[in-house]
Amino acid sequence: MKPAEIRDLIAVPWRHGDCVDLTGVVCEGALDLAGLDLTGFDLSGATFPEGINATGARFLGVSWFSGARFGGKATFERAVFANDARFERAQFGETVLFDEAELRGIVRLDEARIAGDASFERISCYGNFSLQGVEISGRASFSGAEWLGGLWCQDARLPAATDFSDTQVHGRLWLRRAVAGNAPLPDSAFALSYGYTYI
Repeated sequence: MKPAEIRDLIAVPWRHGDCVDLTGVVCEGALDLAGLDLTGFDLSGATFPEGINATGARFLGVSWFSGARFGGKATFERAVFANDARFERAQFGETVLFDEAELRGIVRLDEARIAGDASFERISCYGNFSLQGVEISGRASFSGAEWLGGLWCQDARLPAATDFSDTQVHGRLWLRRAVAGNAPLPDSAFALSYGYTYI
């Protein structure tokens, strides 16, 4: 499917309950959604060989990328997700950028595989943020991130030098069997944590 065809289907006014079914599509080129208002969609199992640029996009409905494959860079910097953002089992072949994104629903990166660097610096997340079973092979930074709905990291495998400086976790912090490099991920990695911590 051509990138312009995908864009034309989802860059439309959102109405409650709308969800464009694009499961399993193969995008024939880089998908540019930068700065657009987007309706709800399901791109589960979709393939983006040349990546996606959603810098500053506003995802007004559900945004489902479950099991999607990104061959090129995936950029969501300064994007606003007004509803749930699902990336569980997604595969990222290059860098992933979510810097300064605003995430108002839940975020699921469960079992996602990130081959390159991953940056979530200064994100604001209002629902639960799940990194269960995620694996990041490159560098990773969450510097300045704020999680208002808790952070779930069961079985996460993060780089040894993952940056959690100036972070705040409000609500449950779940770190069971999470590792940074070869060592358990400690709660002391987070600058401030309010609520219960499970290690």
